[in-house]
Amino acid sequence: MKAPSIGLRRLAALVLAGALAAALACGRGGESTSSGAAAGGGVGPIAVGHFASLTGDTATFGQSTDAGIRLAVEEINAAGGVLGRPIEVISEDDRSVTEEARTAAQKLIQRDEVVALLGEVASSRSMAAAPEAQRAGVPMISPASTNPKVTEVGDYVFRTCFIDPFQGAVMARFAFEDLGARKVAILSDFKQDYSVGLADFFRKKFRELGGTIVADERYTSGDIEFRAQLTTIRAAEPDAVFVPGYYTEVGLIAKQARELGLDVPLLGGDGWDSTKTLEIGGKAVEGYYFSNHYAADSDSPKVQDFVRRFEAKVGSKPDAMAALGYDAAGILADAIRRAGTTDGPALRDAIAATRDYDGVTGRITIDRERNARKDAVVLKIEDGRFRFFRSVPAS
Repeated sequence: MKAPSIGLRRLAALVLAGALAAALACGRGGESTSSGAAAGGGVGPIAVGHFASLTGDTATFGQSTDAGIRLAVEEINAAGGVLGRPIEVISEDDRSVTEEARTAAQKLIQRDEVVALLGEVASSRSMAAAPEAQRAGVPMISPASTNPKVTEVGDYVFRTCFIDPFQGAVMARFAFEDLGARKVAILSDFKQDYSVGLADFFRKKFRELGGTIVADERYTSGDIEFRAQLTTIRAAEPDAVFVPGYYTEVGLIAKQARELGLDVPLLGGDGWDSTKTLEIGGKAVEGYYFSNHYAADSDSPKVQDFVRRFEAKVGSKPDAMAALGYDAAGILADAIRRAGTTDGPALRDAIAATRDYDGVTGRITIDRERNARKDAVVLKIEDGRFRFFRSVPAS
């Protein structure tokens, strides 16, 4: 078939843009509901809910994820939307509070009649909201909750990140094999399922490798004083300290560890991925390592193209939460396209059938437990930046 002229292509693009604009203008009308989910066949925008920590203790997580989701949706809509309709993102702030995540999910499902939910980053908040999605028959995709219990809630709950058994094993192997550590201390947040779970999997793998856990201390989210735990850890003379917490406490822990003369590497997980870790920790976090979902300084053309587009739109470099949000929205749109409908059961099945999705955080396949199978990276903090150190394959 002869390719259309530039003029015809421009006309077609204008017609498509007009149709999408008309769809946006007429609202989300034309959709009927079934089991709480909007059925397919509507003519208005496809409403997708995002519940996140847009404010509160871990606000950078929610803000980054929201920016990534909105960039993906902007690009999807510019390319014609899905099923001939634009996607509309409706964001609900859970204020970094676990109980609020459930309320946010309820609002999006019942008030806004979204066809799917994206969220949360924190595992505790995803687990609070997931039963609402499962009960309503609305598919939910967590971009970044790594605790295995999240998707165990039901068959409507998915994630696009790797899980803590893998992440914990990655850092245990890194400590044992790359750093040569044989004695490690753990300092975990017993209020966060993410931290407790990641500590458990690290502990198990490190011991299997032949290492010893010489101290196992705890703190609570919101604490600002860690010297008592760090003094106990220093007395145990570890080769490294595993701190599987969020960035809100990591910087302070690093500062106080340096002040006490605890001069061994601190290691963490993806909860460290925020510029706040650098702002709070300053020089105290230099030389430390954490596992993550992608590296912004990767030499991958796909990653660098994403970084350029994100910086042009948002004005800052995308962290892993932004990249995971971008991929979660892309996977959802791809599933809607393959399902040919926004009906809940069909959309659930299409998400479950995702294979080798080419995302910016890697090639993503959803497994039988509705988890993403993908590679990890280890980043090192150097010169006030997160730098790629090494990649770790999924198997």
